[in-house]
Amino acid sequence: MTDTSTSASNVPALRLESAGSIDDIRAEDWDRLSGTGNPFLRHAFFAALEHSGCTTADTGWAPAHLMFFRGDRLAGIIPAFRKSHSMGEYVFDWGWADAYARYGMDYYPKLLMAVPFTPSQGRRLLFDTELRECLTPDALHHLLDQAAGQLGCHSWHLLFPNANDQALLDAPDRLHRQGCQFHWFNRDYTDFEDFLARLTSRKRKSIRKERRQVAEQGIQFAHFPGAGLPDHVLDAFHVFYQATYLKRGQRPYLNREFFQALRDHQPEQMHVIMAVKDGQMIAGALFLIGEDTLYGRYWGCLEEYQHLHFETCYYQGIELAIERGLRCFDAGAQGEHKLVRGFEPQLTHSWHWVAHPGFAEAIADFCAEEAEDIERYRDAALEALPYRREN
Repeated sequence: MTDTSTSASNVPALRLESAGSIDDIRAEDWDRLSGTGNPFLRHAFFAALEHSGCTTADTGWAPAHLMFFRGDRLAGIIPAFRKSHSMGEYVFDWGWADAYARYGMDYYPKLLMAVPFTPSQGRRLLFDTELRECLTPDALHHLLDQAAGQLGCHSWHLLFPNANDQALLDAPDRLHRQGCQFHWFNRDYTDFEDFLARLTSRKRKSIRKERRQVAEQGIQFAHFPGAGLPDHVLDAFHVFYQATYLKRGQRPYLNREFFQALRDHQPEQMHVIMAVKDGQMIAGALFLIGEDTLYGRYWGCLEEYQHLHFETCYYQGIELAIERGLRCFDAGAQGEHKLVRGFEPQLTHSWHWVAHPGFAEAIADFCAEEAEDIERYRDAALEALPYRREN
């Protein structure tokens, strides 16, 4: 455990340390601050990643979780990693790293504050009420700048904070970046047909046709909650998950040990949907269930079938969200194809700091121009939503 010996003059008795392993922080202390409603923020989730070997120094994800102490009391945590690359982040800074390299400078290591391999908005500042109230955006940025430097990092990056964290990060003249995702919202729908009834006639017919064509291929769906998820289903899903990456010539980020730990320690938040044809599983998708949000995370298949991806990952997910009474369905990054299926554009955010003043200025200009493009894109997507307009 490394003591960064960091403090701020206007935040009395505040000490910031970094933990080189999730095991350096007691589960009860972590979960007291994170809560258990968001499956990605629980101690068990980070333990599953680290203990399975997915987030270690060998994979370029060296744990460096930031711990904020007021006196002897742990008052806050930020999940963090000392990164030697930019893979698995979904806020792409490869161009920044390339620019550093062209000038013969080191971009890595960098301090990443995020949930690994997870482009979902949520809390990143796991602070208790007193710490949150005594910190200002300027003080927080000052602490993070110092912590990154003392950990030997040339920059820090905090990805996908929720609105409450945004308020504490929103400091002028700091590097702020925007993105856009598509989320589905449950407006008290009673079932899938109730949802379809809110769409324009053309989009409603298109979705029904896609679902009918999946059924006509002889494909059915089996649901497996995490509790009691059989080993053979987990094995099949892992094969499908690996195929998604191998088809693109990439190494999968996650291994079977991670998925097994997820099943063993967070079964109530895990849900697998398998596509079945002629008695054989042909594709699968894994979902995680939060307090009010369904998260569609991983998907894969060995053979391509018409509309199977849309049905397994989106329509089955929408039905599950309605059945569970969940407010939102976050199906992951990317996807204009989600727009015509009722998913709505949402701005995402990230905050950054780079030590080099010249690069900081250039990156600030880039972020400002990019934000204008992102907001125009979001506005155009809002105009293209498939919902019927109320008179």
